[in-house]
Amino acid sequence: MRAWQIQTPTGIDGLKMAELRPIEPGPGEVRVRNRASSINYRDLSVVSDPAARGIALPRIPNSDGAGEVLAAGAGVTEFAPGDRVAGCFFQDWGDGACTPEAMASALGGALDGMLAEEVTVSAGGLVKIPGHLSYAEAATLPCAALTAWRALVDVGRVKAGDRVLLLGTGGVSIFALQFAGLMGARVIITSSSDEKLARAKSLGAWQTVNYRRSPDWEEAVLELTEGRGVDLTVEVGGAGTLEKSIAATRIAGTIGLIGVLSGGTINPRPIMAKSITLQGIYVGSRRLFQDMNRAIAASELRPVIDRTFAFEEAPEAYRAMQAAGHFGKLVIEV
Repeated sequence: MRAWQIQTPTGIDGLKMAELRPIEPGPGEVRVRNRASSINYRDLSVVSDPAARGIALPRIPNSDGAGEVLAAGAGVTEFAPGDRVAGCFFQDWGDGACTPEAMASALGGALDGMLAEEVTVSAGGLVKIPGHLSYAEAATLPCAALTAWRALVDVGRVKAGDRVLLLGTGGVSIFALQFAGLMGARVIITSSSDEKLARAKSLGAWQTVNYRRSPDWEEAVLELTEGRGVDLTVEVGGAGTLEKSIAATRIAGTIGLIGVLSGGTINPRPIMAKSITLQGIYVGSRRLFQDMNRAIAASELRPVIDRTFAFEEAPEAYRAMQAAGHFGKLVIEV
């Protein structure tokens, strides 16, 4: 079977196609025929600089993938050949709080990932996917969707009428927009593109802010919330935008810290002064994934895919992620 591997630490040019022998499932394992794999910013970071993450080469990248079960190993009762499944970002995080063992089980990082025609993974690291989704749509769920779900449901405890601030229109933010709509929350979303803001509006955004025209966008958010601030901010920018996010969040509000897209330093004083809860979010557990999938199935929500690429075009998909012009998700069809 074919797989893409990071073979040299030379960025996207270090990605090479390889012919590998499929791995038969052992006890507690499942062999999956991949049909699609989506790209996250984290995957681009791994490909761009594997040495910085201590990743041994060669390594198959990408945490996200969906396909059908080919075979199940001894002791596996939850899955059978033909089942439609997606892999969990962390193979060893079933429920509860994150652990060092869970952190060491990330696909496309510590372990080989999903950018391959076939994978063999732990049965505890798979979930069944909603029946109305295509494989390409289901492949967007393991990282970006689950991160957004955890930010709103597990951390933010969002309820109807709450105000939620989303930064940009990448995968996490667009999923958060869709999930917030299911919960009856009102979303303010930022972008430098009026076209993208119009698309976000069509997906249910309550208010939009063009941060290129309004560089003090936190002031615009405060104005839209009568000076109070939002209940939850899904912070994907990192240290470079956190100060503004703190200003835009209400007293005793919550910030889900997800992204590292911009550099800078963090001053803890305004967090303390406003009694804000700042929670780091790194994807989520298998149980949360299953909860999210039930909500997606019940609402028949469909992920937003900006563009799909053929398996042979995988390097181009990473370059599209690098260009940061997408709205929603980028998917490689296997």
